[in-house]
Amino acid sequence: MTASKAGRGVNSASLRLYNERALLLALRRAGEASKADLARMAQLTNTAVGSIVQTLTDEGLIQLAGRRVDGQRGQPASLIRLQPKGAFGIGVRLDRGSIECVMVDFAGHILTSRAHQLVLPHPDQALELVRRDIDEMRALLSPAEQKRLLGIGVAHPYNLGAWLRELDLQGEAFQATFRAWDEVDFPSMLAEATRLPVFSENDGTAAAVAELFYGRHHAQHFLYVFLGPAIGGGVVLNGDCVRGVSGNAGDIAMMPVPPSTLASAATVPGRRRDILISRASLNALTRHLRHHGVTVHGHADLQREVELKHPAVAEWVDDCVDALAPSLQSALAVLDVPLVIFDADIDGGLVATLIERLQQELDANAPEARPAARIVRGCFGANAGAVGAASLPMFMNFSPRAELLKGASAIVPEASHATV
Repeated sequence: MTASKAGRGVNSASLRLYNERALLLALRRAGEASKADLARMAQLTNTAVGSIVQTLTDEGLIQLAGRRVDGQRGQPASLIRLQPKGAFGIGVRLDRGSIECVMVDFAGHILTSRAHQLVLPHPDQALELVRRDIDEMRALLSPAEQKRLLGIGVAHPYNLGAWLRELDLQGEAFQATFRAWDEVDFPSMLAEATRLPVFSENDGTAAAVAELFYGRHHAQHFLYVFLGPAIGGGVVLNGDCVRGVSGNAGDIAMMPVPPSTLASAATVPGRRRDILISRASLNALTRHLRHHGVTVHGHADLQREVELKHPAVAEWVDDCVDALAPSLQSALAVLDVPLVIFDADIDGGLVATLIERLQQELDANAPEARPAARIVRGCFGANAGAVGAASLPMFMNFSPRAELLKGASAIVPEASHATV
């Protein structure tokens, strides 16, 4: 199956395409299931499921997984599961301090990955680095498998040249490099360099797509929050991602908060309000540890100090929760979703600590007669952004989004660049 074949919904009945994708979603969440199971889960007739199963089997997207052995009378039901080699996607996560590339299969397994911890270089240099990683990944696929490579997803913060003061990236060299990113269309550059379809999205939204498409929580409505060098997020409503006018929906980094009281805070004298990114971010933790004389060169150093329970980490956690909890409450009041999925670039116990503290705050300040949203851990950790990027081609080709019922295409095969 080629990428063009995957987009065949342009020329087929929209309802049929939607039902196929609904069945694939049900199967993805079940792991394996019989035709009768799928009919119940996807709310389709047995006849419709039988026809769709045959089509998806012919296309190499699903396969038999044996027969059910559960003591029932009669002929054991045949079980079906996704064919991991049915499709592949490559993801590129660009951050101000790192570049990551991963390749995933149809079942969501990470097949290979590359990571570079470096301040994001000029777009031309980054393009060469990413292109080399992608060439190495594509070489791992057989010729037949390469035909099933749906494309490349790129996840990156929008407005890379902004918020440099809050991220301690001031200086002429930094400003010139990041300004260059705001003036180029990197996904189009990558599409031209690789001759593959490229799908571009805000990194927070891309990670939310990964949770929606591959995550174990199976939620249809949630706020996604990711704590990295900055902090970002995404919004999922009715099983689809909300982008907003500029693609920045869920960007809680811009939430106004009071200035930090930490001695390390990068505050501006006289400013009554700051933004969340200045307090709830791994960059703020790094700054506070360095203020206390701790050498921090990267995420490994940060995680080590978390695991060692350095007192400065506890001070920052208090300050982070003090700013993040009201921001979550405000977002939840607007969105009215029951779930927050929270993840981070490091762990060492930090994610569990923040979830526990934030849940306590939400519970203590829940609106009258309304339960507090539940906060759960994300499924992908430090890989969330890259897996989210790799999910974009899969999501565009195989998610039963409502637009399909209106005749909208999942992918434009003739184009080399598309956005979710």
